[in-house]
This record gives sequence, C-alpha cells and structure tokens, in this order.
Amino acid sequence: MKRLAALLLFLCLLALAWGLPTQAPPVSGQGRYRFRVLYTAEHLPAEAQKVLKAAHGGFAVDRRPGRGEIYFALAGAGLVEISADLARTRLLSTPPELRDTNLHNATIWYAAGGEAYLSFPANQAGRVYTTTLDGRLVDTLEAPEPGDDLGHPIANDYFRGRGNFVPTDVEVLDGLLYVTTGYSNLDFVLTARLAGTRPPRAVWHDLAFGGKGNGPGEFGTGHGITVVPGLKRIDVADRPNSEIDRFSRHGQYLGSWKMPAGSWPCDVDYLGRYAVVGALHGPDRSLGAPIYLFEDERLVSTILPKQDLGLINFQHVHNAVLVERGGKLYVIAQAWNPGDFAVFEQVTD
Repeated sequence: MKRLAALLLFLCLLALAWGLPTQAPPVSGQGRYRFRVLYTAEHLPAEAQKVLKAAHGGFAVDRRPGRGEIYFALAGAGLVEISADLARTRLLSTPPELRDTNLHNATIWYAAGGEAYLSFPANQAGRVYTTTLDGRLVDTLEAPEPGDDLGHPIANDYFRGRGNFVPTDVEVLDGLLYVTTGYSNLDFVLTARLAGTRPPRAVWHDLAFGGKGNGPGEFGTGHGITVVPGLKRIDVADRPNSEIDRFSRHGQYLGSWKMPAGSWPCDVDYLGRYAVVGALHGPDRSLGAPIYLFEDERLVSTILPKQDLGLINFQHVHNAVLVERGGKLYVIAQAWNPGDFAVFEQVTD
C-alpha cells in the first residue's frame, strides 16, 4: 500500500512537471462529510488478507482517553488490532477455538477495577467468548440449558425444545451481557450476568425481550446491538424493518429510529453527536451498500464505497465504526459476501 501511494505521488508530480492534468482521488458523501479511501485490505497483515473474503464480523473501538485501538476478528486468522492512529495493524495471538470459527461482531467493555475485555459472539459455535486485549481467552458463555430461566416463557420454551443458540452481537451494561440472536427463530435479546470480573464469568440471567415479528419491540432480524454512550439505552439494528429499535436496560421498548426506506441496517456506532450505520442493502441495490452518517440523528452523508469509490467487494456492508483523529472523521468498514476492509478519511479541503 505504501509503495502504491508513493508511485501515485510520483506520477502526479511527474504529470505536474510536464503540465499534464491530474485527477483527484474519488470521494463519496455530501457537503462537509465527504470521504476518500485511506486504506484498503492491503493494510492488513498477510494472514488476514488470505481469509478476508470470508469476513463476517464487526469492530470494537477502545474509546478511553489515551487509547483508541480498534479490534476485530477473522476466521482462519484470529484477532486483529488496528493502532490508534490507524497506521498499523497486527495479528494477536489467538486461541484455536476463536481463530477457527466466525466471530460475528465485537465489543469492548471495562470492569470496575479498570480491566478492559473484548467479547465476541460466535454465531457458528453457539458461544460468547471473552478475552483480554491481547487475545487471552478468559470466559466462554455456552448456550442456555433447558433448565435455565431466561425471564421469558417463549425463550425458556425455545431452549427446552433444544432450539439453536446463534448469537449475532453482544454488549455490556451495568454488569449484564446483552446478546442478540437474530440468526435464529428465537430472535430475542438474551442477557447474562457477570458473576465475576477477575476473571470474568458470565451466567444466564432472567431478562429477555424482543422476539421475531414486525410489531413494536419485535425484530425482523435483530442483528447488531449497541449501548448508547452516556445513556442506559440499548439500540438493536432491525435489518429488514429498516430501523433501529430502542429499549431501556430493563428491556422496555422505547421506540424506533427509522432508517432510509429499503435499507437494511446491520449495526449502529455512536461518536458524540454522530452516528454511523453500515447497511447490508440500500434502497438501490445496484449501487452497492451504503454507509450512513448522521449528525443529531439527521442524515448528513451517504457513502457508497462500491459505486463512488470503486471498491467492488462492497456490495454489502456488515459493520462500520466511526472515530475522530486530528479533527477529521474516519470510518472503518467491513464488507460481507465477499468480505473486504477499508478505512475512509473525511475530505476537509
């Protein structure tokens, strides 16, 4: 990637010296929120590039002051760390049970003593794994047993009947893990209680909410889950219903935030007044999937990586997160089927 950038710079300088016209790199988005490609898949470790086409996960951002690293996982390679300045990536030593299965998303959370942990929903393995930031496995939450009280008769009956546990995302709030199960017929948010944090130990808890359907507080597919910073609110991306459903930490339905009609939001990530939503589909599927940027819940920019930026693998966006560095916004995104990776930088001139 660095050699390519150097070659492009040389050609531009050569063109200027010869008086030839030069072409600016493509941008996507609107107004103050236009973005260009900063890094592509070549920015990742070689081992990660080899398995990237199977990517089916998401990112966790360490937003503590003085930190800023970003984490995600690739089946067949393991856990990947992106440096706070976005300039470097590295593979972490990853236990085989995590490395060899798909980790469908990621979250970072902090214990009362200041310890930081990563939790990953393993949709194929039917487990939720928790690791330290260096990849050491410290807890495995297995599927609910038929006798576990999950706090809702439908959820209890589902696992009494040996229904499959397919976690798609996980978040942590006030000592509870909130787990979406949108790839199963259950499609509830389940919760597990942290019975300890040194090391972490999660056990199933008697709070479950949601369920398959199109009514208020139900999910067509409850895919991604997000705890809103500074609020004790749970947001669930309801893909086919083109909305973000909102709940209290006790599972009370608070309403829905509608996305553009025809879009399939996979997840939402918040940064101050901003929110970014990666979509599996957009209203016009011929353009590839969009990434939506909101300011105060008002849509201010639509990024089209495939149509505008030439990233042909971005037919579907599976996850996107937002960070700010040096007064600029950056979007880190992952495509699915085929998998791909890119970092987009806000254009400010």
